Amino acid sequence: MHLVLDRSFLPGDTAIMVPHTSDGRVLFAVPWHGRVVVGTTDTPVPEASLEPRALDDEIEFLLTHAIRYLTRDPLASDVLSVFAGLRPLVGSPDSETKAISRDHTLIVSPSGLVTITGGKWTTYRKMGEDTVTQAALVGGLPERSSPTEELRLHGWTEQVDPTEPDSVHGTDIEQIRLIEKERPELAKRLHPSLPYRASEVVWAVRHEMARTVEDVLSRRIRALLLEARASVEMAPAVAGLMAEELGRGTAWEEAQAAEYEQLARGYWLG
Repeated sequence: MHLVLDRSFLPGDTAIMVPHTSDGRVLFAVPWHGRVVVGTTDTPVPEASLEPRALDDEIEFLLTHAIRYLTRDPLASDVLSVFAGLRPLVGSPDSETKAISRDHTLIVSPSGLVTITGGKWTTYRKMGEDTVTQAALVGGLPERSSPTEELRLHGWTEQVDPTEPDSVHGTDIEQIRLIEKERPELAKRLHPSLPYRASEVVWAVRHEMARTVEDVLSRRIRALLLEARASVEMAPAVAGLMAEELGRGTAWEEAQAAEYEQLARGYWLG
């Protein structure tokens, strides 16, 4: 799990990494989109859930240890957002999770079924390459090099300042600016605490398959992860913009804003 704090807790552009805390875990604090993200914890859970939540003792652990390294002592009231995720680890049932490798593992059954387990989303391309290569070997197919190894992601460009909020759009930012040129009112920010503009919502609906307020605020822009309460305050405006684009009515707008608020409440403390 991770906590997000105001940038004042870690001024400058340098991250902190503590390889061994008092109980042997790793702690980091990284400047991230105008905030500071602090992590991480490692707690086994009995089953997977669609919306994992941070545990109270995990939050206490991060706050207690972050006090030793940040410019100011963070309190629970300072946390802008808290989020958690689940990851599969390949190991014996009695292994300590912090000691298990995060690498992926390929298994070929006697029937020829290829199974990939473990891994993490930041290595998804290599996981895909290894799996396809293994499947081709099992199937007796000709050996080929991976075409994705040097494939640039959509929007790739060298002409970008990574400190600018618009940099996340890459070359698409020019098309978003055209939307603002056609409708100048869409250039306004959706919340004073966050850099996101109405035009980005319109772009997400038209070109990035966003269909719910959660799609936009959680998965197209990072509002939910950067400041959960602010994202809830943005939700009605986002729902209105989406309703206009999708041809939805007032009832849909209200339901979307309400559903999003219920979700986002799990991302702040208190």
